[in-house]
Amino acid sequence: MKETLIDLFEQSVARYADKPFLWEKVTQYQSISYRQGREEMLQMAGGWMSLGVQKGDRIALLAEGSNAWILGELSMLYAGAVNVPLSIKLNQDSDLLFRIRHSECRFILVSINQLAKIRAIRSQLDRVERVVVITADTEALEEGEWSLAELKERGNQWNAAHPGQLMEMANALENNDLANITYTSGTTADPKGVMLTHRNFTANVDHSLSAVYVPEFFKTLLILPLDHCFAHVTGFYTFIKRGGEIATVPAGKSVFEYIRNIPVCMREFRPNVIMTVPALAKTFRKNVYAAIQKKGPFFENLFEAAIQLAMAYNKEGYNRGTGSAMLLKPLVALFDRLMFRKLRASLGGELQFFVDGGAYLDVDMQKFWYATGIPMFQGYGLSEATPVISSNSYASHKLGTSGKPAQGIEVCIRDEAGKALPTGEKGEISIRGENVMAGYWKNPEATAAVVKDGWLYTGDLGVLDAAGFLDVFGRSKSLLIGSDGEKYSPEGIEESMTSLIPYVDQVVLFNNQRAYTVALIVPNKEALRRALPDLDTMEGRLKGVRLIEKSLNEYKQGGKYAGIFPERWLPAAFALLDEPFGEQNQTMNSTMKLVRGKIESLYARRIEFLYTPDGKHSENKPNLDALA
Repeated sequence: MKETLIDLFEQSVARYADKPFLWEKVTQYQSISYRQGREEMLQMAGGWMSLGVQKGDRIALLAEGSNAWILGELSMLYAGAVNVPLSIKLNQDSDLLFRIRHSECRFILVSINQLAKIRAIRSQLDRVERVVVITADTEALEEGEWSLAELKERGNQWNAAHPGQLMEMANALENNDLANITYTSGTTADPKGVMLTHRNFTANVDHSLSAVYVPEFFKTLLILPLDHCFAHVTGFYTFIKRGGEIATVPAGKSVFEYIRNIPVCMREFRPNVIMTVPALAKTFRKNVYAAIQKKGPFFENLFEAAIQLAMAYNKEGYNRGTGSAMLLKPLVALFDRLMFRKLRASLGGELQFFVDGGAYLDVDMQKFWYATGIPMFQGYGLSEATPVISSNSYASHKLGTSGKPAQGIEVCIRDEAGKALPTGEKGEISIRGENVMAGYWKNPEATAAVVKDGWLYTGDLGVLDAAGFLDVFGRSKSLLIGSDGEKYSPEGIEESMTSLIPYVDQVVLFNNQRAYTVALIVPNKEALRRALPDLDTMEGRLKGVRLIEKSLNEYKQGGKYAGIFPERWLPAAFALLDEPFGEQNQTMNSTMKLVRGKIESLYARRIEFLYTPDGKHSENKPNLDALA
């Protein structure tokens, strides 16, 4: 059956023509309807046709989330073109240059905030014929640049002079025609361009809706970058199919201003669901605790008691309130009325759940949000799968897992030889379905390495339990190797430590057949300072190092977290860092995942130092200096 993104959008416009579609905030949120959105999009699409866009041409899109981003992609597709979405977090000229040149883009749609990045490399973009800028300030434009308003005006003229031709192009598109080339982070080599077809997207919309029910007219606030495949499918195409309402967050003048805008927009727009990733989930929880701490020790202790009580009652979600836990129900209901209802009101009051698209979200993080009455349902996917593979939902969930595979997606766990493993055994996750990418752009060797006989080999380790829930343990390439040759994933340990230890903001474990595992730790100085008012003194810094060491030892025999992980996998030495992992130092990619190779290279000397007698002693000079 033919179902392109054109078909999906046309059907929704016909069904929900006058319903609110896109919301954008200047001073306050204002909406446009599905009909109005289509009219504006067709003007843009006509503009691309006036520039001579041909079927299959690539157009880069570098902009913050906005109506223009969503309508801009649709306009490219209607003109028969392929969108190449680029992360606004790409700061190095070489990162942008590679993607635009490798994909052979003829045109670029860029926001005024990102224009300087394009201008810096414009002379090296021989194939780029025109840059269209999302701006109202036409006087600031240079030769070869059009404003978005000019693109629309020329589109109106072209559409009037060529009646019916635009829709003829749009309707002629087939399922296997490319819609998108989305680039991977390129953490170990040049980024790879994931080719996604129209049917990849429309099939994965159906997959997503089978995994997580979205009622008609649901509202979502897009807080993830729109170039992210997860935001694409679950953030707007799924909502378009259901006649949903989609809002974006004003970009602001910096990343920090954007982050500050999120809770304000949540209260004003009052979304029903939000798509997130683990890094943002941590930020949300951190903000909740910061607000609670301001109310004083009594309220802070009461809140923590309420969380722990709710966790004990909820268990893993699917077994909520069973056994002796049912006796806690009256107290859980009381605390919900007294505390969690106010928390939900501060997030807009209509937020029913989050969906987290990261590969690993610590189970305690999942249990925390479940306790508040706003579950954070963990899902799993990757760009090569368009991206959704599985998810928890209200209908079926088990906290600590990535949910059940969506309908229409086959999941097989395989050993290193590619042989299918039985239920309950850990191996590489492979998947098959209409969501599997068409391949990597201009890279048949890389394609052949991961797509075999229609199966996508994800490179992630996982296990399917007897009930069909998928546990994901992280990238097989990220596995650590102990001195005895045993392989283990560090991601669960790292997530647990950043979630359960208030003095640890970020942690990365290392071991490559060495005598013991070591850790690089970014300390939470605010939390340390609250516990140690004299942190700025030498004695205070010594106490700080000891406090972090004591917290890590809670995972060992006799500690309150003992037994969660095998002790031989836990760090025997640690280095405190004075700089967080982030995109600025290229230790995190645009999807907020750690770039382990870069971290290992950047801190090679500190890692080696941890395998010396002085380094293994926690109160060493580099650790004390990091707390200064």
